[in-house]
Amino acid sequence: MDTLLQALSADQEQMKAWRHHLHRHPEVAFDEHQTARCIAGLLREWGYEVTEGIGKTGLVARMRCGDGTKSIGLRADTDALAVQEMIEGDHKSTIEGKSHTCGHDGHSAMLLGAAQYLARTRAFNGTVNLIFQPAEEIMGGAVAMIKDGLFERFPMDAVFGMHNMPSLERGKLYFTTGPIMAAVDNWEIMLTGKGSHGSMPEKSIDPVVAGASLVMALQTIVSRNVGPQDAAVVSVGAFLAGDAGNVIPQSATLRLSIRNRSPETRQMVLEKVKAITAAQALSFGVSYEIREGAPGAVLVNAPDQTVECADVARAAR
Repeated sequence: MDTLLQALSADQEQMKAWRHHLHRHPEVAFDEHQTARCIAGLLREWGYEVTEGIGKTGLVARMRCGDGTKSIGLRADTDALAVQEMIEGDHKSTIEGKSHTCGHDGHSAMLLGAAQYLARTRAFNGTVNLIFQPAEEIMGGAVAMIKDGLFERFPMDAVFGMHNMPSLERGKLYFTTGPIMAAVDNWEIMLTGKGSHGSMPEKSIDPVVAGASLVMALQTIVSRNVGPQDAAVVSVGAFLAGDAGNVIPQSATLRLSIRNRSPETRQMVLEKVKAITAAQALSFGVSYEIREGAPGAVLVNAPDQTVECADVARAAR
């Protein structure tokens, strides 16, 4: 009889083909319609009971085997980013301005590989629920699925997931109990001043200069308020302002990714973002608006289940 790794290795090229297909056809948050249809079609072929449209574009595939009463969930995310892919390759994104640069195509392909193996072998006793979650990038997909009755409609004793991490050594699985993935808050800050021709800056209230100063000021939050034993990140990933080099625009928008590993640090960092934005806006004479995204939450791995997964991984070597 083949070992688990031998059986899955035999499906490696198929899993690669699924990933490449998803990579060529990326869809962003809550727009994963073709992605969901593709995944649902495969799961139905393998005998799963598939429910689509959970949390808009999420889906759950269920299979029961034996007389076991335990029920678990295996989870992957499906959405891409609104980022232009710059590398070349036969599976490069075919959609302008969208790409799977965060690896969710890989997550989905891994879960499809597990789904195919479980359907073929029926090597479990109980119920398995495969959760394909949309909109992870905007922190909205999990919330939408839960509000749509995910755990009432599909009761589960535990949920398991994997995350690819290119910086880690290939061929190894890594496990951590407790906090592991930071809470992410995606915020926008709009600064509004007064536009003018570039030749007459004295007639303007320049939101670009205000925004540039704000970008630098925000970098002091972590460096001067978060101790080395803790962890936090405040990144400005987008600065949107103006269309022409000789025109001072009316407004500027900063898009932030804020990450924290503890609730206390998160609260402090978010309050600092608000306070620094207010002070900078006042000093430059611009008005401001902070648009808060869905609140983030730290991913905490349950100790018992994490140890159990590590034991399974060691036994499968």
